[in-house]
Amino acid sequence: MSASAAPVALRIDFVSDVVCPWCAIGLASLEQALARVAGEVRAEIHFRPFELNPQMGPEGEDIAEHLQTKYGMSAEQLAQSQEAIRQRGAALGFRFDMERRTRTYNTFDAHRLLHWAALEGKQAALKHALLRAYFSEGQNVSDHATLVRIAAGVGLPAERAQAILAGDEYADAVRIEERFFLERGIQAVPAIIIEQRYLISGGQPVEVFEQALRQIAAAKQR
Repeated sequence: MSASAAPVALRIDFVSDVVCPWCAIGLASLEQALARVAGEVRAEIHFRPFELNPQMGPEGEDIAEHLQTKYGMSAEQLAQSQEAIRQRGAALGFRFDMERRTRTYNTFDAHRLLHWAALEGKQAALKHALLRAYFSEGQNVSDHATLVRIAAGVGLPAERAQAILAGDEYADAVRIEERFFLERGIQAVPAIIIEQRYLISGGQPVEVFEQALRQIAAAKQR
């Protein structure tokens, strides 16, 4: 690309959950890749909902018990997995505090707020705040008071957030989006879909995202 050429605009749909550690890693990695291709690529990221635990009650579950039951992991395997996640996060500048993150939660209401935040132009800010609140601070991201506080922290009106959570606003919209991606075969997250055509799965290294962004941008120009 010549120095005078305008950046190639790419649409990115980032399908993820706010209690998914690999989603936090994937997002940090993608954003670092975008920083590397700044000037070449201009990305528009849309955060799309996916629930790891759609049937989970509001009280959540102990994270160790949940993961060991869901994936058939031993305590030793779980510890190794958690440490690998912590190290990957640290290398990308994202802090996982495994001692504070002791439970996992239902995230449907968090996704409702993210849908609203997109309409207010603050979806990315809220997504980052929710990931930090859960993984770095061990907060309950299904608790309404906690969600209102997080939303207010990124400049969204607290009273409006509270009103949304008190009712079922945006519930249908979130369910429609969830169903859309499930019906198209997305069974695990993060799923990063570029230009509604190219799928990158998982918390890939920065270099993988960087190469894909450059290749897709070049293909779009042809």
